[in-house]
Amino acid sequence: MMTASSATSVPVFKLYGETQHWPTPDLLHCESIPERSRLHDWRIRPHRHADLVHILFISHGSVELELEGTSHQLQSASAIVVPAMAIHGFLFSPDVEGHIITLAKPLADHLHALMGESSTLKKADFYSLPQATQAERIATLVAQIDQEYRQPAPGRNSLLEALIQALVVELSRLNTAGHPAKRYGPRQSDKGRQHIEHYQALVEAHYREQPSIEALAEQVGVSSAHLNMLCRQIAGRSALQLLHERLLLEAKRQLTYTNMTIGQVSDSLGFSEPAYFTRFFKRNTALSPREFRLRQTVAVNEITK
Repeated sequence: MMTASSATSVPVFKLYGETQHWPTPDLLHCESIPERSRLHDWRIRPHRHADLVHILFISHGSVELELEGTSHQLQSASAIVVPAMAIHGFLFSPDVEGHIITLAKPLADHLHALMGESSTLKKADFYSLPQATQAERIATLVAQIDQEYRQPAPGRNSLLEALIQALVVELSRLNTAGHPAKRYGPRQSDKGRQHIEHYQALVEAHYREQPSIEALAEQVGVSSAHLNMLCRQIAGRSALQLLHERLLLEAKRQLTYTNMTIGQVSDSLGFSEPAYFTRFFKRNTALSPREFRLRQTVAVNEITK
């Protein structure tokens, strides 16, 4: 079991190698592995994410993977799944090629619910892909996801979700095709992780109601002080910050992808007055909701020119 002292020594990143906020209102982020890893001299030190899931596809080169305290040398072609709260690190070869797809927890949970127990998204695992047909199918899906992510078009969100679901199906099938399952998931004895997972599930179900931390802690079965301690140790943020981050993500999505008025967005997220929502949004983004919407509209127009 991870002790409190060791828990605090493992950094919590928003994207691999970064402590900055989630950069997009999308529930998915896709980039080539060299884009970020070359900025860190090809090494991403061991860390974890409280609310993100990684899927990596290595099409060329190699990676030394550290996963929940064990090291593995992987050659192309290979795939890696890193669920939320799994400790992981990478040392990529400079000639590495491939992509990393990051799913925000709401999307990962949605896909897991659709897939049921066959889903790979809650099991830390890695797969060698010696058969060309397997690697080609996964490479094709990853390339389609990358293209759709970078060049928005009508129906983008629906197509991205369908492509991601197809990718998860392909990865899940590897477990039944002679690939031993490593599954370095959260240890059953780690009560702290279980409490955080329970809390995150409650946040996802009730964030629009803006429940009190005390009420959520009671449902988890711990005191609010203990819940806050666990959140800070494991997720790197307070319980209230995790709740506010989910509210903020949904606010960004609604401002970007719907025609709802700011008052309607405010009401849908449980704010009693639009002025309270505006203050909340500006405090967390340095932009008013109106300014954020305008910036997103300009950005989309620039991409689609």
